[in-house]
Amino acid sequence: MSSHKESIQLYLKHFRLSAMSLHLEDTVKAAEQDNWSYHTFLETLCEHEASQRKSRKLHALLRRSQLPEGKTLATLNEEFIPLHIRKLIPSLLEGHFVDRHENILAFGLPGRGKTHFLAALAHELILQHQKSVLFTPTFKLINRLLVAKKNLCLDKELNKLNSFDLILIDDIGYVQHTREEMEIFFTFLAERYEQKSLMISSNITFSQWDKIFGDPMTAMAAVDRLVHHSVILEFDGNSIREMVAKKRQKLNSQESPMS
Repeated sequence: MSSHKESIQLYLKHFRLSAMSLHLEDTVKAAEQDNWSYHTFLETLCEHEASQRKSRKLHALLRRSQLPEGKTLATLNEEFIPLHIRKLIPSLLEGHFVDRHENILAFGLPGRGKTHFLAALAHELILQHQKSVLFTPTFKLINRLLVAKKNLCLDKELNKLNSFDLILIDDIGYVQHTREEMEIFFTFLAERYEQKSLMISSNITFSQWDKIFGDPMTAMAAVDRLVHHSVILEFDGNSIREMVAKKRQKLNSQESPMS
């Protein structure tokens, strides 16, 4: 490379334009060979840099999200998702509910596909719209908040959680919690109300949430904040695990040789 190119390389590295630096030599050769304009040359280098930065950001967002492995739209069997929910997929993938700070609340008995559906939706919101997402089981979130409270840094922890555009809280209602745990969970819900979005999966309906919170008034206040701006999804079909098992059993019986 000429001294000019070496000097440009040093500048690019100094300004941390790593993709530009990596593709500089090939881009110079292409520009000289095809007689590019300066604008085309610079635009091509900028496109390399933008592409690499987007890729790095998406990788960081996916890693930070802690979404469960394998629960994506590609692996979601829409055949087992209720029709009224399938019809909502295109509009939900647009991500406008996140911009409006609305919630997605999924209810249904175990095995109906709530977690997979919400995780797949969150995964696509990262890829398509670069939304910052956090997946957490309910008990882990509550433990995280309790530790912060004990260490006198609850406000700091709530601010950290508020840095996420969307938090997916999985399995509300599977574990009984103490009054202190539910009080701190309510504090979290109140903090995000009309500020950021939530996704929640639960195996019990709102009418039974007083069992979770141990206090009807607190349960009512929590529900009021959640449903005020929300889309409610009812997974009212059969158990997906049971349907998959029956389908596999049927295929195995068809494939087995006649006696």
